[in-house]
Amino acid sequence: MSPELISILVLVVVFVIATTRSVNMGALAFAAAFGVGTLVADLDADGIFAGFPGDLFVVLVGVTYLFAIARANGTTDWLVHAAVRLVRGRVALIPWVMFALTGALTAIGAVSPAAVAIVAPVALSFATRYSISPLLMGTMVVHGAQAGGFSPISIYGSIVNGIVEREKLPGSEIGLFLASLVANLLIAAVLFAVLGGRKLWARGAVTPEGDGAPGKAGTGTTGSGSNTGSDTGTSAGTGGTAPTAVAVRSDRETGGAEGTGVRLTPARVATLVALVALVVAVLGFDLDAGLTAVTLAVVLSTAWPDDSRRAVGEIAWSTVLLICGVLTYVGVLEEMGTITWAGEGVGGIGVPLLAAVLLCYIGAIVSAFASSVGIMGALIPLAVPFLAQGEIGAVGMVAALAVSATVVDVSPFSTNGALVLAAAPDVDRDRFFRQLMVYGGIVVAAVPALAWLVLVVPGFG
Repeated sequence: MSPELISILVLVVVFVIATTRSVNMGALAFAAAFGVGTLVADLDADGIFAGFPGDLFVVLVGVTYLFAIARANGTTDWLVHAAVRLVRGRVALIPWVMFALTGALTAIGAVSPAAVAIVAPVALSFATRYSISPLLMGTMVVHGAQAGGFSPISIYGSIVNGIVEREKLPGSEIGLFLASLVANLLIAAVLFAVLGGRKLWARGAVTPEGDGAPGKAGTGTTGSGSNTGSDTGTSAGTGGTAPTAVAVRSDRETGGAEGTGVRLTPARVATLVALVALVVAVLGFDLDAGLTAVTLAVVLSTAWPDDSRRAVGEIAWSTVLLICGVLTYVGVLEEMGTITWAGEGVGGIGVPLLAAVLLCYIGAIVSAFASSVGIMGALIPLAVPFLAQGEIGAVGMVAALAVSATVVDVSPFSTNGALVLAAAPDVDRDRFFRQLMVYGGIVVAAVPALAWLVLVVPGFG
């Protein structure tokens, strides 16, 4: 049995054990990376750790740390109330506002994970407070980021168009952008309909102060119970009458009664300034989102230690372990050539249409665990030989690869999916992780085939 096949089978075993034995998948993946890297790939510790996602580790820690402070001092409450006023109480519009916001950020040049890191914590805090499905809100943020991700001036668009030009393939910058925009917009519309959007419309308008009725912004209670901020009090399902995850704070903590206690305090003003500084630093000066967030969180912690005393404990450490472990193992796969081996095997198939759909699936599956742009950079050159035969349109093939490799970023193992998972406050993280994983699996199974059918089979380009 080849080393590449062994490494793939070990990954399957990791998934099976984590699913059936409730062991943290990241810990299993670290053990698998050590075993396969040492015994099969003949890698030393440096070679194994080469795949450790240090930048993602800092992003996850930094962003969840900063927003844990924002939740503790009531800044996220203030932002949620402001968002409700912006849409005149129509909470059903908020998922679309978040979709459009992340799409606009990536379209004008923000890196997709940076846009998600900025928007997701606020979006998911809103979802928790107003009993909106976290799965709906999180996926709307990610799909919004990908909808704008291939504009001609975006990071993804510039990179892919550059690869197409380097490989001397026919290209269409607008066609690539529209393919991703339309695909993600359609997926978002389906998600909105399936995950409780119609119920949100039927709910009508609410006020930020609310009246405490189920489904409205009230005193933090629904029915007979009140949420205590535990991890088990929020439904991550389709958004019904789950308890809101905003606990009742005392007048001293909120600056007044709930609903009226969302006035700006010095700590909240400073936190809002820190959030704006994060956006400016990341988008305007191209600074690292994780390091910037950690720095801002430390400044706030120093100034208001009481508000941030428990913030470090609220960092999503189990999610950090899970994501970093799995991506370290994927790094071992890349180091030993497993991904290149699989791609070259598909590229050698003599039937162009079959090779095209298989490349789309490889792009989707691998991208669910690794860099989307990196995968496209590897797969587009593999498609050149059968594109040269003239049976497959280059424009449609590149667009199909782009859509297949990025739409799966809702996977909890991708950077965007991991940020959504880490940013969700007061949810059952195990349940939310499973929901993201199942949804990511559905996307991986369905979207590449649809993209191939719509973009490749007609022969565009």
